[in-house]
Amino acid sequence: MDLPGEAGTIMHKPENIGPVELATVAFGQSFQVTPIQLMTTAGSLINGGLRITPHFALKTEDKEGKVLTDYTSHYQTTEKNRILSEDVSKQMARLLEGVVSQGGGNKAYIEGYSIGGKTATSQTLPRSANKYISAFMGFCPANDPQVMVLVVVHDPKGIYYGGTIAAPIAKEIFEDILPYLGLH
Repeated sequence: MDLPGEAGTIMHKPENIGPVELATVAFGQSFQVTPIQLMTTAGSLINGGLRITPHFALKTEDKEGKVLTDYTSHYQTTEKNRILSEDVSKQMARLLEGVVSQGGGNKAYIEGYSIGGKTATSQTLPRSANKYISAFMGFCPANDPQVMVLVVVHDPKGIYYGGTIAAPIAKEIFEDILPYLGLH
């Protein structure tokens, strides 16, 4: 990764995982990942099952399509680790498309586009503070992901569910970039 200082994941040590930790980890609490780590892993689940190192700004173009900078050769990804089978990855992408087309991520749905995604709502520590993080990760097109969006809202006021708070923001981002990129 070309982002210096990226933090490591914070997880329970296996020997410290009891019934409560196992239950909370199962629904996404009690561990910490950075947004880049989240997108890297989520991307691996939907791209055919290959873990690929993310990079920022591989290439920039002006509005006419003239390349202004191109770092593509500098960041060639040579090693790809398979983390799950291609069949399971395709199934995950189909299921996540259903989250947007007919599930809790439906506020990110855009007519005519095949968008997959996952909502997330987590309580921050200490839990007694009743503070939350609301998020939505989406990708398009669902059958051949080319672009991913992650929206994270820290400590939203009032309603705090990712599908209600973060998914509509992702929809706005998709509405801006998908026509520009020519993706459906």
